[in-house]
Amino acid sequence: MTTTSADGSPAQHKDGPTPEQVRRGRRTALLLFVIGFGPMVFATVMFYTGWLNPAGHTNNGVLIEPAVPVSELGLQTPDGDALAARFGPEHTNAEWMTLVVANDCTDACENLLYLTRQVNIALGKNADRMSRAAWLGSASAELEASWSDEYGSTERLERSGAGGSGWPAGVHPDEEPRILLIDPFGNVMMHYGNEHSGKDMLKDFKQLMKLSQIG
Repeated sequence: MTTTSADGSPAQHKDGPTPEQVRRGRRTALLLFVIGFGPMVFATVMFYTGWLNPAGHTNNGVLIEPAVPVSELGLQTPDGDALAARFGPEHTNAEWMTLVVANDCTDACENLLYLTRQVNIALGKNADRMSRAAWLGSASAELEASWSDEYGSTERLERSGAGGSGWPAGVHPDEEPRILLIDPFGNVMMHYGNEHSGKDMLKDFKQLMKLSQIG
């Protein structure tokens, strides 16, 4: 479109934003990201290192270093929705998750299912910031029959056809069941087993949620 300027010469109207507008938009987007997710990154660094923590907190769970993207687990819902699709900075409502994994869910596995349920309840007002899920290669008929009553809020997951690169280092569901802790960014960051108590897990979870308001 062409108009006439004050001196009578044609003036061109450019379509699209100017370079300055583009730069301003990028700065705004970066600022919004820092405001929204900076506390989560900061909290994770503090939790791992104890930096700025006068109590010298040490986590009770086993750290996974480096953290593993949940996409590498190759898990999905029975409807075929990828678990990884729920996490990431684009999801403002993403939650923390405890995930019990076991090839054969015997007594040791059932104890971890019970532990995650009780610890979740013990979080009190923060209980809704954490969801629970399980991948079980097999389970007893008794567990399957009582699942809806005992663990109705624990979502059952499946391995996807595409699979994944496998479990994090130190996690071997074919040898022993483990509880994986996944942060709202979709990082598998810690794991627990029957050597940990509910008190151990609860202390870690409360510390993380105190340091971060994300998830």
